[in-house]
Amino acid sequence: MRSTEELEQKERELAHLRQRVALLEQEVADARRREQHAAATTTGQAGPPPPRSYACNHSLSKEQVQRYSRHLLLPSFGLNAQERLCKGSVLIVGCGGLGSPAALYLAASGVGTLGLVDHDVVDLSNLHRQIIHTEARVGVHKATSAAQACAALSSLVKVNTHMDGFNPANALEIVRGYDVVLDATDNPATRYLINDACVVLGKPLVSAAAVGTDGQLTVYNYGEDAPCYRCLFPESPAPENCSRCADAGVLGPVPGAMGVLQAIEVVKLLGGVGDVLAKKLLIFDALAGRFTTVRLRGRRTECVACGSCPAITRDNLAAYDYVAFTGQAPTDAAPSISVLPPSLRVTPQQLQALISSAAASGRAPPAVLDVRPASQFCLMHLPHATHIPFEQLDAKVEEVKQLIRGTVFEGRSSGEGAGSGEQSPEAGLYVMCRRGNNSQLAVARLRELGVLSAVDVVGGMENWAESLDPSMPVI
Repeated sequence: MRSTEELEQKERELAHLRQRVALLEQEVADARRREQHAAATTTGQAGPPPPRSYACNHSLSKEQVQRYSRHLLLPSFGLNAQERLCKGSVLIVGCGGLGSPAALYLAASGVGTLGLVDHDVVDLSNLHRQIIHTEARVGVHKATSAAQACAALSSLVKVNTHMDGFNPANALEIVRGYDVVLDATDNPATRYLINDACVVLGKPLVSAAAVGTDGQLTVYNYGEDAPCYRCLFPESPAPENCSRCADAGVLGPVPGAMGVLQAIEVVKLLGGVGDVLAKKLLIFDALAGRFTTVRLRGRRTECVACGSCPAITRDNLAAYDYVAFTGQAPTDAAPSISVLPPSLRVTPQQLQALISSAAASGRAPPAVLDVRPASQFCLMHLPHATHIPFEQLDAKVEEVKQLIRGTVFEGRSSGEGAGSGEQSPEAGLYVMCRRGNNSQLAVARLRELGVLSAVDVVGGMENWAESLDPSMPVI
């Protein structure tokens, strides 16, 4: 068994090294391409350049004119807007599903300086929507990966990477250096922080969201009477009401569409063209193929960020507790909860031992209840597990009781000792979910409904896969 684990570990290390080699080869190829390009533009130009035989009244180079020619031909955009765009700068906070297409299109469009903020590394589960990254860059810091993609696309754009994420201590220092900020994050704490930093420093904020098959887009803090994020959401939504891509899922092209729309708003802001999407909310329904625009209320005079007497200022923003305000950590990871005593929790190893013991002695396997959504259960589950989604527990409590009635573990019936209010883990119904959060809530609710033999499996299916079966696909 140990030799098998060592072999699998070496195979994983080998795969990672191959990815690193591919990444380094790409970096070398990009560097050679830039050198060749620089050499081609300077060949034969020893000494001062010859006098031009033409007149022009702009600052764009020959390469810029050729590269951005389709912009320059547009009557609604043209030379002046392109010059402003080339001198402008934008900060993208989050190099994920929204930030990926936004960064690529802004780099290609000719923005002068591009700032990329992230704290995470590229994961395989990112690639279906975060198109700026590649298989070869799995495990690489997202800001680094995104910067390499932008540099490969255009050697004219200056790319700054901010590798430590975005937090109250560094927010103002980072935002201060850019003209426009693009919010491509997926958690409330960071959204409020980005908003506050933009309000304090007077920067327009292009904000979007994409979950499931829907997206939204608006521009905050731009123009007279335009609201900021806090004007519309003075109180943070409860954590249970916040949908995240990692939990609710997302159709890959949806954040792609919203990120491209964010890039368009940035181009309009920096180029000084068009009707910026301030005081309006664009709503995208991918399945219906429908875009809807609704008007938003104006600035709230009592807003703590942009109101007439703001409570959040340049001097105190760094001390503001965004975690306490939102009830959520400033990361995209789901927070863990702990609502059960240790006596009502077992590890995956303990459950596996019981399953093996039952199989060896010819007894029925332990009763396992999986409370994940159907979309997750159908991908993978433990053999003999019964599926009842968390939301249906109250309606199907009799089905749960029937599941454990008469089942014998370790020589005891699951019903023995039920009146005592406490059960040994071996005597219960084993409840599992994805990460071990909903399973705890399910156990607590089942015990309220009289199922006193229910216990939680710590860490859920993710912990089972990590500790017992790395071959199990986990989402």
